[in-house]
Amino acid sequence: MNKYFRPIVALLILATTTLACALPFGSSETPSSTEEEVATVVALTMQALTPAPDAEATAEPEIPGVLPHSLYFLNNDSIGNAQVFRLGTDGKTLTQITSEPVAVNSYDVSSADGSVAYVANNQLLIINADGSGRRMLADGGPVDANNPFVTSLTSPVFSPDGQTIAYSHRGLVLYSLASGASNIILQEIGTDPISGADAPLRMFIPQKYSPDGTRILITVAIPNSDGISAAIYTVSSNTLTPLSGGDGARVCCSQQAWTADSSALFTALPSVGMLGSGLWRVDASTGNLTTLLPTEAGGGNYNLADEPYLAPDGQLYFFYATASSPDGFINRGALQMVRSAPDGVTGRTVLRPETFQFLNEALWAPDGSFVITAVAPSETVYAGGLVEMYYTDYARGVISLLPSGQQLKWGP
Repeated sequence: MNKYFRPIVALLILATTTLACALPFGSSETPSSTEEEVATVVALTMQALTPAPDAEATAEPEIPGVLPHSLYFLNNDSIGNAQVFRLGTDGKTLTQITSEPVAVNSYDVSSADGSVAYVANNQLLIINADGSGRRMLADGGPVDANNPFVTSLTSPVFSPDGQTIAYSHRGLVLYSLASGASNIILQEIGTDPISGADAPLRMFIPQKYSPDGTRILITVAIPNSDGISAAIYTVSSNTLTPLSGGDGARVCCSQQAWTADSSALFTALPSVGMLGSGLWRVDASTGNLTTLLPTEAGGGNYNLADEPYLAPDGQLYFFYATASSPDGFINRGALQMVRSAPDGVTGRTVLRPETFQFLNEALWAPDGSFVITAVAPSETVYAGGLVEMYYTDYARGVISLLPSGQQLKWGP
């Protein structure tokens, strides 16, 4: 796979959360990968993981204590379709939530009641926390193979109160669970000058609501170009604030985490090449980025950072390394778990000796006491992997949770 294209493939798997496609963003070289190759490397991380029939009826009672909340994730069922599963707080009890005849592409969990909103067969569906009450909320209709980016429905995101689901379909859409109405709040559809078909001038893909529910971080993408960026949508004023500054930081292609008070975001990027690595802080009101760790670390080295999280103790937890590269390209450097002051520098301390070479995801404990990681089996796999739990206190060791999983999320 073209090394210039890898960060974009990773973004698309994460941002659009469509397991078998990638947007043809522009590049100075033609990527050698195909959609089938992307689907193959993603599928390599997914193992059949289906509870035995009547598993919950015969399993030992769940004993809380390992996890503060249940853990949701995607993995394959017994026939190879990606489904939503839940791991209990005991770290052992496994429940399959969805049982679709086709793969689930993307999903989210309501922090209010544990219900799951998900996309399968280009439909937005919802199901109760216990797997009952499945119903369709929106139907995207057939996906046009010649113009899939207009017709694909993807990326559901619950508001913190569980009353609204943001998703992407011909724009940024807000679905009200109370009224059952979908409202397209950001729409920009144009006409392709050659084919005459509908084509999006911009795609709006929701990523994360702020904790107070007043804002949504979104990815803004222009297919068939290198136009990809991020912005913050403010619900009350119906305004879109583009992100700017930060020495060319590409928040759209990085890992982001809201602060608890919703005033800011931390964002990081661990690769150097088409995009610059580093660590930044985003002011949610203005969209301005402040560089905390610049791409260049001096002496021919680069700052690599990933998965930042500002914990309740006021400390910033993230994965970090400095690395050198004669040709100026680093793909998936070996990172270590660190803790620092919110500036990313003061008091920065390595918490554990392990290195994470192919880290695809990290889900921090709400109190910052541990992190759950999904590490790929190889460099070319950009979604999911072996799921393990690492305490920030090295003396407490490591707990293996799942052989495979992706799109890790906390339940209520």
